[in-house]
Amino acid sequence: MKLTSTLLPLMGALTLAFASQAYAQEQTVVIGLTGPLSGSNAFAGKDNENGVRLAVDDLNAKKISVGGKALKFVLQSEDDQCDPKSGVQVAQKFVDSGVKFVMGPYCSGVAVPASRVYSEGGAMMSTVGTNPKVTQGGYKNLFRIIASDSQIGAGMARYVANVMKLKSVAVIDDRTAFGQGVAQEFTKEAKNLGLTIVGQEFTTDKASDFTAILTTLKGKNPDAIFFGGYAPQAAPMTRQMQQLAIKAKLLGGDTLCSPEMGKLAGDAVNDVVFCAQGGSMLDKTAAGPAFKAKYKQRYNQDADVYAAPFYDQTMLIGEAIQTAGSLDVDKVGAVIYQGSYKGIMGTYAYDDKGNMKQAPITVYTFKNATLVPLASY
Repeated sequence: MKLTSTLLPLMGALTLAFASQAYAQEQTVVIGLTGPLSGSNAFAGKDNENGVRLAVDDLNAKKISVGGKALKFVLQSEDDQCDPKSGVQVAQKFVDSGVKFVMGPYCSGVAVPASRVYSEGGAMMSTVGTNPKVTQGGYKNLFRIIASDSQIGAGMARYVANVMKLKSVAVIDDRTAFGQGVAQEFTKEAKNLGLTIVGQEFTTDKASDFTAILTTLKGKNPDAIFFGGYAPQAAPMTRQMQQLAIKAKLLGGDTLCSPEMGKLAGDAVNDVVFCAQGGSMLDKTAAGPAFKAKYKQRYNQDADVYAAPFYDQTMLIGEAIQTAGSLDVDKVGAVIYQGSYKGIMGTYAYDDKGNMKQAPITVYTFKNATLVPLASY
């Protein structure tokens, strides 16, 4: 059949109409990511972003629909620099632009002030900020997707006392909300378990020379030094301990359980650095090895500390949207509070404050500058 010149424009118009109708049946859902995408902790921020991006791709592959409209998930990332002022600005930007589901912040010092902005703006915040204050503001639809400082710090103290059988510990913190929080929780539990705290020192999250502090602590001969802070400081601290012939172990929370420690400090970390991280051993979970392989294939590097939890929570949000049959944050939040989700790192179930009901802890050390899991609790 030969198409007439009259039919051609008509068919073109019909094609456009169908395309417009199909387009109208698609709704975009923005997943916001706030974290340190620049500066010394950018490796962590990028890792978090990578985990969310993998989840966004997988959610789109599921072809979720709400109210007859297919959902298209997209990622919008913003750099909060682990700075409270910048983090609040990012939060306001997300709220003003209508972003309702936000992954992050990474740093507790950002999460605490930003949580108010997200709550007042009607957005959901899912953070790895571990300071107990993060979930003490009474805000709804705020979720801590890993263990808190009280669980991580206390878990490390129990491992030191009961497994490593150490007797004396010195403590250093970097004065950030995270560093202080995890150091305080470690110290409290260490004292309860009968460990002697032989010294307490302070630094900053911008420092790189710890010689003076370490020389002071060397004179007190601790079995271990607990550092409340981040990998970019812990790595040079480890090297300087080696240079000063300090025989103590270096202990820390989840931020030291990073491949970045091995990259920056090399062999100095081997059998010296011990850290506690929220979550089960990734290699031991059913879906862990496949996730690691998928991440490595996509990004040509190993997953860091929080890629898997960020992936899990993003997938949980997508599933909760589908279950709620709505993009309304309160309805989606209600599904999350009431249910549980089996993710790569374990089961995600939250109390009314947004803390995980069961948050396993894994203790790691380094061998050949690579993280090796020792035990999970």
